[in-house]
Formats: sequence, C-alpha cells, structure tokens
Amino acid sequence: MHPAIRIEGVTKRFGDLLALGGVDLEVAQGEFFGLLGPNGAGKTTLISALAGLVRPDVGRLAVMGHDVVADYRAARRLLGVVPQELVFDPFFSVREALRIQSGYFGIRDNEAWIDEILENLDLVDKAGTNMRQLSGGMKRRVLVAQALVHRPPVIVLDEPTAGVDVELRQALWAFIRRLNRDGHTIVLTTHYLEEAESLCGRIAMLKQGRIVALDTTANLLRRFSGHTLRLRLAPGTEPPESLRARLSGAVGGEQALALDNCEQIESVLADLREAGCRLVDIEIGKPDLEEVFVRVMERG
Repeated sequence: MHPAIRIEGVTKRFGDLLALGGVDLEVAQGEFFGLLGPNGAGKTTLISALAGLVRPDVGRLAVMGHDVVADYRAARRLLGVVPQELVFDPFFSVREALRIQSGYFGIRDNEAWIDEILENLDLVDKAGTNMRQLSGGMKRRVLVAQALVHRPPVIVLDEPTAGVDVELRQALWAFIRRLNRDGHTIVLTTHYLEEAESLCGRIAMLKQGRIVALDTTANLLRRFSGHTLRLRLAPGTEPPESLRARLSGAVGGEQALALDNCEQIESVLADLREAGCRLVDIEIGKPDLEEVFVRVMERG
C-alpha cells in the first residue's frame, strides 16, 4: 500500500533563500499528522510543492503513489488543501463557490455532500451570501469547505483556525476527527500547539527548511519535556540548599522544579519538610508540546 504522502529529498531555493533543504518524509494512509515550525521554516512551501503550485529544484513528491509533477491530475484529485491565505472569488455565493469547485474535479449533482459540509461548518445560513459579504472567519470556513468538496482521501490544513472563533474551532475539529476516523489522512500545520498535541498522532518539526524532529507525539513529549512541580512557599520561607539550584525563577512567588519522573516528588517534599518549609500551594504540570517545540528549536 502506498503512503498517503511521500516526500523524497525535496530542495527548493528562492534566489539565495533556501526554503527547503532536502526534506524526506512519509505520511501513512489514515494518519493525523502534524507539521510544525516557526514562521519561515518552509511549511507552506512544502505544502505548495505537494499541491503542484511550486516546482522543487530537486526531489520528488507523491500523493497516494501519484507523482505531483508527472501525474499531476491524479495527485491533485486525491488532495484537498486549505491555504493559509484568504483567497476567494468575489462574484459568487457560498453555495455557488462550492458547486464551481466541484466542477473543477468533474463532479456533478454534489448537493447532498455540499449540504453536509455547510451544516458541519455552520455555513447553512450563509449559503446564499456573496463571498465579499462574509467576515474573515466565515471566509476561512468556506476555504475548508472547498478543500473537502471533492472528498479527497488526503487533506492538508495550513493554519485552518487562524482568526477563527472558539465555537467554530470546536465544530471544525469534530468534523475533521470524523473524517479521519472514516479513513481520510489529515496533515495539519498550526501555531496552536495544544491543537497539535491533542489531535496529531505523529509530528514533524521544521526549522530553516529542514526536519529537526520527527516522532510520535507521545515520544516527543517523553524525550523533550517532563513533569514540572510548581511550589509556592510561605513568606519568609527559604527552600533548602539541596533544591535551591534546581528551582527556576519565581513568578508571583511561585517557583518551578523540573522532574525526570513523578517518583521525585516524594523526595522533594521530604527535603522541604526537613528544612521546615511551609507550602502555600503546590501544582504538578504535565509534559507540554510548547516546551518540546521550544527545546527542539533551540537544539535544531
């Protein structure tokens, strides 16, 4: 079985700027995959190359086994892309835009699926509204709808919830999760790392056009993050010497202590009791993808 996406040695330059520096990546069919990185890391260039909008200088990309250059028509039919930019045709209503998008793929009599998309993206009331009259958040919903209208098995979402309200974000992810359960492959780029942490089974992190981390979300959290013990001591109480060097800066009287494992909590509390320290508050922080991201970018 072919992978949903195969990227082999892809390099792309724009003048002196190296946008992609030999990227190798495979995404299996049915995965919910995260593609993360700071601005300028090459995420959008990679997606554009996958969609056939940018021609790589070196390397090969394929969607479900179809080369995006040599077999562009088949590759594009199997791929749905939600772009980061708000691109829309100002002369049509929402429903007309979806009908036209269906026509690009040779699909007719698609009304039942269009109705289902409109309902799941809360666009039913806007179906007859001209695209120019929609808010930014509504336009983004339509972009998602257009990417799904031809039922592609591989869906790429480039910052789909940027500028979107919380209610739509929750509805969108419920719909996308359902599509993933039905077998669709999802590739997500987002700056909302809590979204990637809760949704993605595997994550690649890009920096300056190169992959600097690639693993399951659980493994990344284990390798680069850990539990944090947050303490607030009573005024006038000083932590013992054994802990002082390990405590990080106080914020509003709170101090943080990085732990390798939960078993260390008992010894920390024993040291505090022995030193006569009085605790006002204590909290255990779980491993966090934002912390992983920061550490990987610093290392990379």
